[in-house]
Amino acid sequence: MNKAELVNELAAKMHITQGQSRQFLNTFQEVLTEAMKKDSPVMLQGFGTFAPWVQKERSGRNPRTGISCAIPARTSVKFKPGKFLLKELNT
Repeated sequence: MNKAELVNELAAKMHITQGQSRQFLNTFQEVLTEAMKKDSPVMLQGFGTFAPWVQKERSGRNPRTGISCAIPARTSVKFKPGKFLLKELNT
């Protein structure tokens, strides 16, 4: 499911316009991003937790040329599913 399909699905289930649904989704993304920038996890009870984590600098290899190079450190996001999401997926 891509973003446009998610907007359509939200609009249908919430009985709102696609514009309102898109605005809701964009605002949710902004809030999530701002929390990640502050190094704060976002916990959605029963659904899961989004938590930032720092990947260390490591060495990599260009698959075309075989030349080694350094991959710089960066911040990424981990998602840990909640028990209700896992239960729903496995029933």
